[in-house]
Amino acid sequence: MAEEDDRRERGAPECRAAESIALGADAAHGRLDPRAAAYLEKQSALTDLQIEDLRREDSLRHWSLVVRHVSDVLKLSFELALALIFAAIVVIIAAAIRSAATDNGVVIEAFSVPPDMAAKGLTGDVIATKVLDRLSAMQAQTSSRRAASSYANNWDKNIKVQIPDTGVSIGELDTYLHDWLGNRTHITGEVYHTAKGISVTARAGGDASPTFTGAESDIDTLIQQAAESVYRSTQPYRYAIWLEAHNRSSGARVILQNLARSGSTEERAWAYVGMGNDLQEEGDVAGSVAMLRQAIALRPDLLLAYENLAGDMNSLQHDEESVDIIKEAIALAARGGGADIDPSDVAIMGLLDRQDLAQAMGDNLAALDLDRQIEAAPDRNSWESAYTTDLEACGALHDLDCLRRVLAQMPVSRDPNAPIQRNAALLQAEILLGHWQTAKNATPHLTVLLVKAGKIGAFFVTRAVDPILALADAGLGDFRASHQAIDKTPLDCVLCLRVRGRIDTLERNWAGANFWLARAVAAAPSIPSGYVDWGAMLLAKGEPDGAIAKFALAHEKGPRFADPLEMWGEALVAKNRSDLALAKFEEAYRYAPNWGRLHLEWGEALVYAGKPDEAKKQFAIAAPLDLSQGDRVTLARRVSRRR
Repeated sequence: MAEEDDRRERGAPECRAAESIALGADAAHGRLDPRAAAYLEKQSALTDLQIEDLRREDSLRHWSLVVRHVSDVLKLSFELALALIFAAIVVIIAAAIRSAATDNGVVIEAFSVPPDMAAKGLTGDVIATKVLDRLSAMQAQTSSRRAASSYANNWDKNIKVQIPDTGVSIGELDTYLHDWLGNRTHITGEVYHTAKGISVTARAGGDASPTFTGAESDIDTLIQQAAESVYRSTQPYRYAIWLEAHNRSSGARVILQNLARSGSTEERAWAYVGMGNDLQEEGDVAGSVAMLRQAIALRPDLLLAYENLAGDMNSLQHDEESVDIIKEAIALAARGGGADIDPSDVAIMGLLDRQDLAQAMGDNLAALDLDRQIEAAPDRNSWESAYTTDLEACGALHDLDCLRRVLAQMPVSRDPNAPIQRNAALLQAEILLGHWQTAKNATPHLTVLLVKAGKIGAFFVTRAVDPILALADAGLGDFRASHQAIDKTPLDCVLCLRVRGRIDTLERNWAGANFWLARAVAAAPSIPSGYVDWGAMLLAKGEPDGAIAKFALAHEKGPRFADPLEMWGEALVAKNRSDLALAKFEEAYRYAPNWGRLHLEWGEALVYAGKPDEAKKQFAIAAPLDLSQGDRVTLARRVSRRR
């Protein structure tokens, strides 16, 4: 190490001289050596050339990288395009296979026709198109909440005429797939001459089909008959519904009975629903109930069976059973409504059920709100139910202005049953408002409409119109006519029992009223109306404590029902507890804000409570509202005392 350091030390002056020359420095005078200057200039030029060369090389390298990158991108794009094309082909093939496998449609092939008919323009394709038109029309005219997917042979709207392609084509391949994988119904047929004219036969698949014969001029009628035979053999339940809609109930009944005997479990259940409808329209509501119970036994998730059964129970005035079934229907709709109901119908059916329940439990504001939702829905078949409930709810709210608004806004209906439904609802509203004479005047017109409806109309006269007429007569003081009307009504009818009790209350026959109202409550223990009637009887009898007990039970059953709260307040006033009555009147106001008597009695309680200014406000609210003649006299007396 020492020797190496010594050599470095001895060579140091020589290195420094070389550096001076290389830098072009004169060691003595500090000037540049010309040779060094020339050398440095050459070195600078060389360096510049090297730098320029490096720049060109770098530019070329960058361009090469760009080209390579673009090439890679193009290659990747090409590969992706190929992958997308392949995926699209796979998707198209999969979709085609799926479409073919789920195809339950109908293909009508060209009929065989005589040459002379074809020459006149009635070719095989023309006849097939005519059959198509008839089948499509029958499908469109078949209205049912049954889901299309629940039919064994579900055509839905997939009915078409097939014109064979020539040669091998995409169309031929698609047809092959649908015939191979799907469950398409092929309709074939022929038209031929007979001694009597012509005969038309149409058959679905290999099924035998009747032949229809007539004059050549009757070709359209014969085609209709042939189309019906196809519809019956392939869509028996739908065909039965179509027959019902065209007033051919006897034919529908035969089809439904056959389905109930030999169909699948699903078809049997629907057949019982159809037979229930048929019996109900004939006035045999009890028979309809029996059919619907069999349907539910077969298919416990058949929502429409519950809906119809609840309606039948309501028609029978079996209030408790009706509400129980409505609750089951609401729960079933909340779970999706089962597989047999068209999903688009489940929501509206749920609204209708909730509306019925709200009305039964006295929650009339909720019933009106649900009506608004139903009327905003696209299902026109449910609108009429909402309109009639509007009328009844306004009456139950003791709101005459509400009733007038609904009547003014109610649209014209083409439904032949609409006049009956609307007049019945209006009659119910007038009774709830205590408009006895108006109700009595309306009953003859409604009775005429119902009698024209046949047996089902007569059924409703006995269980709905006669009780209302009896109550109207009692309200007018004609107890003889009242008893004549009510005595004709059955004893398994909750409304009839309640009206018997209310008539006896108006006659001050306390024992009779107590007997009938106790029976009404026993028949419908979950419904608040019977308890309200019973409490009203006890209040009229002068037993406010007993009345309050009944009103409390009614409020427990229907917490948003204004009537028991208002009458509870009246009972407290009768006990000289106006201070407690005020809270009941205020609570009742939340559920019936435009009830004239409520504001009148509220004002009375405020007077007794020593709040005359607040009483004056309640009297002012009551003045323009609907009041009975007696209540209006009371109001006038109160107002005159304030002057």
